[in-house]
Amino acid sequence: MTGLTHVDESGRARMVDVSGKAVAARTATARGHLTCKPETLDQVRSGTAPKGPVIHTAELAAIMAAKRTAELIPLCHPLPLTKVEVRIEIDDRLPGFAVVAEARTNAVTGVEMEALTAISVACLTMFDMLKAIDRTMSIGGIEVVSKSGGKSGDWQRG
Repeated sequence: MTGLTHVDESGRARMVDVSGKAVAARTATARGHLTCKPETLDQVRSGTAPKGPVIHTAELAAIMAAKRTAELIPLCHPLPLTKVEVRIEIDDRLPGFAVVAEARTNAVTGVEMEALTAISVACLTMFDMLKAIDRTMSIGGIEVVSKSGGKSGDWQRG
Protein backbone atom coordinates (compact mmCIF):
# COMPACT_ATOMS: atom_id res chain seq x y z
CA MET A 1 0.00 0.00 0.00
CA THR A 2 3.00 2.37 -0.08
CA GLY A 3 2.64 5.43 -2.24
CA LEU A 4 -1.08 5.80 -1.60
CA THR A 5 -1.64 9.07 0.25
CA HIS A 6 -5.08 8.28 1.67
CA VAL A 7 -4.30 4.76 2.89
CA ASP A 8 -2.22 3.86 5.97
CA GLU A 9 0.23 0.93 6.31
CA SER A 10 -2.58 -1.50 7.14
CA GLY A 11 -4.76 -0.45 4.19
CA ARG A 12 -7.19 1.72 6.16
CA ALA A 13 -8.48 5.01 4.78
CA ARG A 14 -6.98 8.12 6.37
CA MET A 15 -7.05 11.85 5.95
CA VAL A 16 -3.69 13.15 4.76
CA ASP A 17 -1.77 15.29 7.27
CA VAL A 18 -1.35 18.69 5.61
CA SER A 19 -0.16 20.52 8.73
CA GLY A 20 3.35 20.97 7.32
CA LYS A 21 2.19 22.61 4.10
CA ALA A 22 2.34 26.36 3.53
CA VAL A 23 -0.81 28.43 3.25
CA ALA A 24 -1.25 29.69 -0.30
CA ALA A 25 -3.88 31.44 -2.37
CA ARG A 26 -5.59 28.70 -4.38
CA THR A 27 -8.21 28.78 -7.10
CA ALA A 28 -10.01 26.07 -9.06
CA THR A 29 -12.49 26.34 -11.91
CA ALA A 30 -14.73 23.49 -13.03
CA ARG A 31 -17.46 23.07 -15.62
CA GLY A 32 -20.26 20.74 -16.55
CA HIS A 33 -23.63 20.70 -18.26
CA LEU A 34 -27.19 19.49 -18.14
CA THR A 35 -28.84 18.65 -21.44
CA CYS A 36 -32.60 18.79 -21.92
CA LYS A 37 -35.34 19.30 -24.49
CA PRO A 38 -35.56 22.71 -26.21
CA GLU A 39 -39.09 23.03 -24.79
CA THR A 40 -37.63 22.77 -21.29
CA LEU A 41 -35.29 25.68 -22.03
CA ASP A 42 -38.27 27.68 -23.26
CA GLN A 43 -40.04 27.19 -19.92
CA VAL A 44 -36.95 28.25 -17.97
CA ARG A 45 -36.49 31.31 -20.21
CA SER A 46 -40.10 32.37 -19.80
CA GLY A 47 -40.11 31.77 -16.04
CA THR A 48 -42.89 29.18 -16.25
CA ALA A 49 -40.98 26.15 -14.93
CA PRO A 50 -43.25 24.53 -12.29
CA LYS A 51 -40.79 24.74 -9.40
CA GLY A 52 -39.77 28.38 -9.84
CA PRO A 53 -36.55 30.19 -10.83
CA VAL A 54 -34.39 27.26 -11.91
CA ILE A 55 -31.08 29.00 -12.64
CA HIS A 56 -31.02 31.23 -9.55
CA THR A 57 -31.99 28.34 -7.28
CA ALA A 58 -29.31 26.06 -8.77
CA GLU A 59 -26.62 28.74 -8.46
CA LEU A 60 -27.45 29.24 -4.79
CA ALA A 61 -27.55 25.48 -4.15
CA ALA A 62 -24.13 25.14 -5.79
CA ILE A 63 -22.57 27.79 -3.54
CA MET A 64 -24.09 26.17 -0.46
CA ALA A 65 -22.79 22.75 -1.54
CA ALA A 66 -19.25 24.00 -2.16
CA LYS A 67 -19.18 25.24 1.43
CA ARG A 68 -20.10 21.72 2.64
CA THR A 69 -17.78 19.65 0.44
CA ALA A 70 -15.82 18.18 3.37
CA GLU A 71 -19.09 16.82 4.80
CA LEU A 72 -19.83 15.00 1.53
CA ILE A 73 -16.40 13.69 0.46
CA PRO A 74 -15.01 11.52 3.29
CA LEU A 75 -11.29 12.38 3.11
CA CYS A 76 -11.61 15.98 1.94
CA HIS A 77 -10.26 18.70 4.24
CA PRO A 78 -12.66 21.46 5.32
CA LEU A 79 -11.53 24.74 3.77
CA PRO A 80 -12.21 28.39 4.54
CA LEU A 81 -13.59 29.44 1.18
CA THR A 82 -12.98 33.07 0.27
CA LYS A 83 -15.07 32.97 -2.92
CA VAL A 84 -17.44 30.67 -4.74
CA GLU A 85 -18.94 31.94 -7.98
CA VAL A 86 -21.31 29.86 -10.09
CA ARG A 87 -22.59 30.84 -13.53
CA ILE A 88 -25.33 28.91 -15.29
CA GLU A 89 -26.22 29.87 -18.82
CA ILE A 90 -28.76 28.51 -21.25
CA ASP A 91 -26.96 26.95 -24.21
CA ASP A 92 -29.24 26.25 -27.17
CA ARG A 93 -26.48 24.26 -28.88
CA LEU A 94 -26.55 21.51 -26.22
CA PRO A 95 -29.54 22.09 -25.78
CA GLY A 96 -29.34 22.68 -22.06
CA PHE A 97 -27.40 24.54 -19.43
CA ALA A 98 -23.66 25.23 -19.26
CA VAL A 99 -22.38 25.50 -15.70
CA VAL A 100 -19.07 27.04 -14.55
CA ALA A 101 -17.90 27.31 -10.93
CA GLU A 102 -14.86 28.99 -9.43
CA ALA A 103 -13.74 28.39 -5.84
CA ARG A 104 -11.01 30.29 -3.97
CA THR A 105 -9.28 29.87 -0.63
CA ASN A 106 -6.16 30.77 1.28
CA ALA A 107 -5.27 27.37 2.69
CA VAL A 108 -2.85 24.43 2.69
CA THR A 109 -4.74 22.34 0.14
CA GLY A 110 -6.58 22.98 -3.11
CA VAL A 111 -10.20 23.73 -3.92
CA GLU A 112 -10.80 21.44 -6.90
CA MET A 113 -13.30 19.32 -4.98
CA GLU A 114 -15.29 22.39 -3.95
CA ALA A 115 -15.56 23.57 -7.57
CA LEU A 116 -16.57 20.08 -8.73
CA THR A 117 -19.13 19.76 -5.94
CA ALA A 118 -20.65 23.09 -6.93
CA ILE A 119 -21.04 21.91 -10.53
CA SER A 120 -22.54 18.59 -9.49
CA VAL A 121 -25.11 20.09 -7.14
CA ALA A 122 -26.06 22.83 -9.61
CA CYS A 123 -26.85 20.16 -12.21
CA LEU A 124 -28.66 17.95 -9.70
CA THR A 125 -30.76 20.90 -8.53
CA MET A 126 -31.79 21.78 -12.08
CA PHE A 127 -32.59 18.11 -12.73
CA ASP A 128 -34.80 18.01 -9.64
CA MET A 129 -36.57 21.23 -10.56
CA LEU A 130 -37.23 20.15 -14.14
CA LYS A 131 -37.81 16.39 -13.92
CA ALA A 132 -41.59 16.78 -13.91
CA ILE A 133 -41.48 18.29 -17.40
CA ASP A 134 -38.46 16.52 -18.93
CA ARG A 135 -37.41 12.94 -18.24
CA THR A 136 -34.76 13.02 -21.01
CA MET A 137 -32.27 15.23 -19.12
CA SER A 138 -28.66 14.17 -18.79
CA ILE A 139 -25.81 15.49 -16.65
CA GLY A 140 -22.27 15.35 -17.99
CA GLY A 141 -18.94 16.89 -18.81
CA ILE A 142 -18.05 17.58 -15.18
CA GLU A 143 -14.33 18.40 -15.05
CA VAL A 144 -11.71 20.69 -13.60
CA VAL A 145 -10.77 23.36 -16.13
CA SER A 146 -7.94 25.02 -14.21
CA LYS A 147 -6.28 25.34 -10.83
CA SER A 148 -3.70 27.67 -9.39
CA GLY A 149 -1.61 27.92 -6.27
CA GLY A 150 0.14 25.45 -4.05
CA LYS A 151 3.21 23.28 -4.44
CA SER A 152 2.16 21.73 -7.77
CA GLY A 153 1.63 25.17 -9.30
CA ASP A 154 -0.82 26.21 -11.96
CA TRP A 155 -2.60 23.88 -14.36
CA GLN A 156 -5.03 24.43 -17.22
CA ARG A 157 -6.94 21.89 -19.31
CA GLY A 158 -5.65 21.95 -22.87
